[in-house]
Amino acid sequence: MIKRALWQGLAAGTAGAVVMTLGEKIEQAVTGRPNSYVPARVLQRLTGLPERPTPTQPLLLNWAMHHGQAVLLGVLRSVMAQAGLRGPLASAKFTVVRLTTDQILENATGVGAPPSTWPRGELAVDLLHKAVYAFTTGAVADALAARDGLGPGQRHAAARPGRRSDVGPVPAR
Repeated sequence: MIKRALWQGLAAGTAGAVVMTLGEKIEQAVTGRPNSYVPARVLQRLTGLPERPTPTQPLLLNWAMHHGQAVLLGVLRSVMAQAGLRGPLASAKFTVVRLTTDQILENATGVGAPPSTWPRGELAVDLLHKAVYAFTTGAVADALAARDGLGPGQRHAAARPGRRSDVGPVPAR
């Protein structure tokens, strides 16, 4: 299961990162919101890189942190799907994981502030983009895991009276 979860998660996380980034770029074109370089600053602090940026450093570091974190977290969502935690509810739970991961890294490095201190509009935009990521990553992880059949949790549910095993994508019989 771990090998499958790894490659499937990397693929799912990549898909989620791409869709989230496209959504962000569309939103920025509509709202005029500038790029955020918070991911770059977090990576600088985590790695000890100098915070005096070269002309290309913020962009490259932003991509590395933004996409790297999204791709790696896709593995966790894939593990969820392999275990049988699939569908919209699992993706909603994963949205919280994605948001929490960002906040831990941003706040622990002193780059960010708790979301409760953010302007409501800024918070709503961040929640929307992270939900797009989580549900896209979840849809891909669930589809890939469904090719392997039911997860352990789904098999357990199928064997228990009164439980439903048909929650989330299930392969055709």
